[in-house]
Amino acid sequence: MNTVASVATALAKELATGSAEAAKKVDILVCPPFPYLIPVRDALAGSAIRLGAQNASHEAPGAFTGETAVDMLADCGCTSVLLGHSERRHIMGETDGLINKKLKAVCAKDLQAVLCVGELLSDREANQTEKVLDEQMNGGLDGVSEADLANIVIAYEPVWAIGTGKTASPEQAQAAHAHLRKWLASRYNPAAAQAMRILYGGSVKADNALTLMQQTDIDGALVGGASLTGKAFLPIIEAAAAASK
Repeated sequence: MNTVASVATALAKELATGSAEAAKKVDILVCPPFPYLIPVRDALAGSAIRLGAQNASHEAPGAFTGETAVDMLADCGCTSVLLGHSERRHIMGETDGLINKKLKAVCAKDLQAVLCVGELLSDREANQTEKVLDEQMNGGLDGVSEADLANIVIAYEPVWAIGTGKTASPEQAQAAHAHLRKWLASRYNPAAAQAMRILYGGSVKADNALTLMQQTDIDGALVGGASLTGKAFLPIIEAAAAASK
């Protein structure tokens, strides 16, 4: 829950102008709060930047006060939906089962689902990172076909490195991403695993973005606090373009 409408639209315009060259090499997605979807959409008109939402309901439009259906998001111009963010999991209590329902609802409407997975500090210290990732992948992708993978992106976000100023080392991040790709190869097949884009999200900043995205299995970044200003976000976009594989 950040910015106000005037700031959100000004930022969108700044990003659209400042990322024009980088957008020729990489995909750029912004996910503003629900009230600003339409003004941000309009501010991005004519640019290559795509619009996404931070969450969605798995229910079809109907009597679900306070919820937002995937159809509504599509009508606002969204092409992607962020699902299972650590704040939704650990603050709002979303389970793998609920996230799975949301993911299927998003894919059913031919929108892109960005599925977030990641471990707590206690999990990492107990050497349970891979176990937690396996559980979240098993739950989040339960019943999801290989064909649906074309509409899915995975985002690894170590919870201990979000908003804390701590960042997983490139080696730690790469190890987690490699494990996720190995899981995909086992569940589906090596080709599907290789085609999957796996983003890193955990205090990504201009000074670490390039090194992180140069890792073999890191295909991009899920940027948090650094996406709130053009000064911080545009250098990360440039780093992604420089590291584009």
